[in-house]
Amino acid sequence: MSAALADLPPGLVWRADQLARPVADGIPTGFAALDVELPGGGWPRGALIELIADAPGIGELGLILPALRTVPAERWIAWIAPPHLPYAPALAAAGVPLEQLLLLTPERHDELLWAIRQALASGACAVVLAWLARVDGAALRRLQLAAEESATPLFLFRPASAARQPSPAGLRLRLTPAGDALAVDILKRRGPALAAPLHLALPQRPAPHALVRPDPLRPAAASLHAGGR
Repeated sequence: MSAALADLPPGLVWRADQLARPVADGIPTGFAALDVELPGGGWPRGALIELIADAPGIGELGLILPALRTVPAERWIAWIAPPHLPYAPALAAAGVPLEQLLLLTPERHDELLWAIRQALASGACAVVLAWLARVDGAALRRLQLAAEESATPLFLFRPASAARQPSPAGLRLRLTPAGDALAVDILKRRGPALAAPLHLALPQRPAPHALVRPDPLRPAAASLHAGGR
């Protein structure tokens, strides 16, 4: 690095062979091995975060449970178009505040994208979780911009095919089951590539669909549509 670049304020210039230093610290993930590998030492506060997996129910929700437990009492946790209805008893047992959950189930793809952007722009959500089976690059850029402008993390759950597609997301993780652990491959971060996946033991690893149940159990989660308020 030239002397001129070295004299610039920290965070203004990022070298690709080093982890970036964001202005704000990240949100602790609850997994020390993962925090060490993420710029800011945790989930970025205003960014699109992609969690890519072959299928739901492999432990992907267990990865973000520690962050969901610590949201401020006056803020919402928005769930948008999950593949199954959240199962309230399991979430409560995991320490997630049910009274702060907001469940949105848009029927059309354009309504889904609109709902995500509005949840981010509202300023009322501490975190937004959304499930997208398909999305183009232009829509992803708008979501990334909305997350940045609102300083709100957007966790976007995407299918395995998304790993082969370019994305403006600041952080992309590919998740695969690994026995009693979850293998986390960092596909993209503001820093050098990670040579091998991390293997994280989930302290509350649920059985498949323990945190989300199919539609026949709709009454068990009906209150989540209104967040219990």
